[in-house]
Amino acid sequence: MPNPRPQSFRRLLISRLILLGIPILLIGQSFTHRKARTGLLETARQNLASSAVRKSEFLRQSGDSLSNKIRIIAQTQVLQEGDLDTIEAALTQFTVQTPLSTTCIQLADPQAQNTLVSTCNTPIVLPEDPLPWVTSESEAPASEAPEVTVSEAEPSESAAEISALEPTLPQPAEFALVSVSSHAKAPTAEEDPDRHTQVEMTWAAPVYGPDQTLKYTIFLQARLSQLENISARSLVGYTVLLDEDGMVVVHPNDELQGQASAEIGDADRLNSIMRNARSGRQATLHLFQFLPSYDEWLAGYSAMEFEIAPGQFQTWTVLAVTPLDHALQGLADIRNVLILLTLGLLTAQILLVLYIARRLSRPIERLCQYAKEIQDLSHLKAVPQNFQMWELNHLAKIFNKMIKRLEQKAHALQHAWQDAKIANQLKSEFLANTSHELRTPLNAIIGCIRLVKDDCCDNLDEAQEFLETADQAAIHLLGIINDILDIAKIEAGTLEVRPKVIDVRKVVGEVVALQNLQIKQKGLTLQCSQSDEPLWIMADPAKLKQVLLNIVYNAVKFTDTGSIAIHAYLETANPSSSLVPWPEGMKLPTALPRVVISVSDTGVGIAPSQQEKLFKPFVMADGSTTRQHQGTGLGLSISRNLINLMGGSIALYSQGLGHGTQVVFALPFVSSHKASDEKQPTAKVSAPETVPVGPHVTMDNQSKEHPSESEMSSLSNN
Repeated sequence: MPNPRPQSFRRLLISRLILLGIPILLIGQSFTHRKARTGLLETARQNLASSAVRKSEFLRQSGDSLSNKIRIIAQTQVLQEGDLDTIEAALTQFTVQTPLSTTCIQLADPQAQNTLVSTCNTPIVLPEDPLPWVTSESEAPASEAPEVTVSEAEPSESAAEISALEPTLPQPAEFALVSVSSHAKAPTAEEDPDRHTQVEMTWAAPVYGPDQTLKYTIFLQARLSQLENISARSLVGYTVLLDEDGMVVVHPNDELQGQASAEIGDADRLNSIMRNARSGRQATLHLFQFLPSYDEWLAGYSAMEFEIAPGQFQTWTVLAVTPLDHALQGLADIRNVLILLTLGLLTAQILLVLYIARRLSRPIERLCQYAKEIQDLSHLKAVPQNFQMWELNHLAKIFNKMIKRLEQKAHALQHAWQDAKIANQLKSEFLANTSHELRTPLNAIIGCIRLVKDDCCDNLDEAQEFLETADQAAIHLLGIINDILDIAKIEAGTLEVRPKVIDVRKVVGEVVALQNLQIKQKGLTLQCSQSDEPLWIMADPAKLKQVLLNIVYNAVKFTDTGSIAIHAYLETANPSSSLVPWPEGMKLPTALPRVVISVSDTGVGIAPSQQEKLFKPFVMADGSTTRQHQGTGLGLSISRNLINLMGGSIALYSQGLGHGTQVVFALPFVSSHKASDEKQPTAKVSAPETVPVGPHVTMDNQSKEHPSESEMSSLSNN
């Protein structure tokens, strides 16, 4: 598929700026819209909660006022002593003069079953359940009231006295709330949202005669007008009233009145509202099944402590509910303003982008034209610099410096190429050397085994000698493979050590025992000195043994005549604690006190230029003197990494070819009490004196002509 044709700088600049500006404008509009919605919603919640508080306070005060009025009426003299005609006239006058609208009074017999006098257009429905003061004998309470002398009132004065309706007898102030309801139909979306809901309260009280017997039961019914408004931006809301048992007392839909809150929509949320209101909270909550005319409603709620009988209080819940869309009606105006503002900003942005793109692209087009007109590099003209832009003028100067930097980069690239060739050569030499190192012991193993297999041995001793040679070659081959695996683990970062508290002297003794045979065969002298006290360190015994074996093996391998010296001692801040003279320039960063192990030889030595390279993998000291010895060049690299993993340091020093080599490494010293806490077995290794010169070595009965099977296993694993 052919590549698409590249676009011009001007077109790219215009498209990128416009594509970048549009999302920023949309994100800003979305953020502003969300903040506005959050602010309007918080305002609506606070206003609805306040509306619920006002509604509850109005209903509570109205209920207290009506209960006081019916108690006063029930204790008036005209109701206690007058006949029914006089009582009817007095009740009619009270109904006309009361400040409450739509108020009526109804007088019933003591059992509240038959109506005697009523000022209501629609008779009050008498309760089916007996009222608290109604007994089977229609008597007054057990507590007797004091005797009161009652005088007959003149007929002409009765009207004036009845109009006052002042209580004259100290009767018990009993009353009871009979019912609370409202008269409304289920509102629809098309209905005028501004309306008044009539909350109807019916109270009852007993009327006792002069002889303290129950004479009548009087009912007072009042319709309290509640303003309800769910229009846009109005936060008055519908009135909803729930009694203490969760029954719906007042609701915009008459069909839901009298039902339990658990049987209507949003039952869980209504129960949560009642719990919060009883705990004294005044807040809001969202409802989703309040009425089908809107999907989501916002309900503010508050508690109302209502006295329904003397000394008997109930906590009712009052809600002010309005549609969420109406509460957030102002958001539509904000949205329209944001849209107009976004369109205006987008138009201004496009014009500005066109202007900026032209101003930026013209100088670049001139530079392109200049580069296009260049034909002969030997006659270069100065780059135009009158672009009225410092950046482009500076770019012209940079072009000249760029050639010099490219030349420098070319030299650096050439050096990198040389380094890569050297690295490739080292890799090839390592592969060739390793192949030779692997093939040599493998050929010995195959040759010895075939001689024994083909029965070419004269006797059993000769066969045993061939097998011994094959065994030694196999151990050597395993060591090479282990070195390769270890360096691979080191480069992969997966090599682990398991340190524990050990005595260095034991490890040194084991290494000397393993290398004793080879030292004897080469006729070298071994000098080994150690501290008389335990040298405790935190190290992996197997890995430490592997490091020391590598160093001693190299010393034996590169030393044909002379001696090998091994020293292990504790070095402290006291200068006299160092048993071995330190070469000038050799430094170990391990902090004091530390355990120092030094291995020095009188072998071929190492040129100073090659000493630092020896700690790198795949590298061997170059020269005919060292090339005649076997090895992969991995031993010192592995040793340095293992010592570093155990918290120590290692260094190498040689004065040059023919002057021998000294390898020193140090590990942190562990105090004796920590060593005892670890409960490590302390193998006591004696510190022998300097071994006498001779073709063999003796070390306190620990010398062995051949290492044991367990020691070979340890060597193989390391």
